[in-house]
Amino acid sequence: MTVQIPKTILITGATGELGQALALYYAAPDVHLFLQGRQQDKLEQVATRCRLREAKVTVVILELTDIVALQQWVNHTLSLDIPDLVIANAGININHGTAQRGEQWAEIDALLDVNIKATFALVNALVPLFRARGLGQLALISSLAAYYGLPVTPSYCASKAAIKVYGEAMRGWLADEGIHINVVMPGYIDSPMAEAMPGPKPFMITAEAAAQKIAHGLAKNHARITFPLPLNIGTWWLMVLPASWSQLILKKLHYGG
Repeated sequence: MTVQIPKTILITGATGELGQALALYYAAPDVHLFLQGRQQDKLEQVATRCRLREAKVTVVILELTDIVALQQWVNHTLSLDIPDLVIANAGININHGTAQRGEQWAEIDALLDVNIKATFALVNALVPLFRARGLGQLALISSLAAYYGLPVTPSYCASKAAIKVYGEAMRGWLADEGIHINVVMPGYIDSPMAEAMPGPKPFMITAEAAAQKIAHGLAKNHARITFPLPLNIGTWWLMVLPASWSQLILKKLHYGG
């Protein structure tokens, strides 16, 4: 199928595997990409590859957890060229660590700042611009882990559940104003982030395949973009089964923590 390409796109976390794949997927003549990240060298490499596909690229070196700086950038810079599509992709993961030491508070605090507060702040700053224009699309990257908390990564799962619920609520609020909010819930994507996660990684797909699925779902304005199907079904059942059953299943599948 042919996917309609938005003309101005902001992608946060553009130096990660999925962020890079999304940037390259959308890179095309007459497309303006805002690519946000913290690592300038790596971000410039992604930008160069996108420019080779004749996209216009603006590199944004910005710490998303600096909420004041984020708000100022949106209000003073991005407001002059409001994106058609924003993909809130930036995120980090933590786990219990070696010897099951448990998640450390400093790590939890950092994860909540990036995965939840920065995402909420970005959406909060963009929505007034979209409402004034009566048009816009926001894709929030959650995870299939949002359906049921995995004992191996409790804080990560909780943060992705927050993104899922927030996105669904915002979609309902803004639907009648021409603003599309989409919650993206992928499974395992081949990346250093996924490799660092403990436990099995069934049905893992490439970042390029994930980017294509996301783009197709966004073009159709799907409320939830979930994949792969077998893992989507499995994690959904973990949510609806009695908790004791789900915990037993996860233990048998070596996700017991």
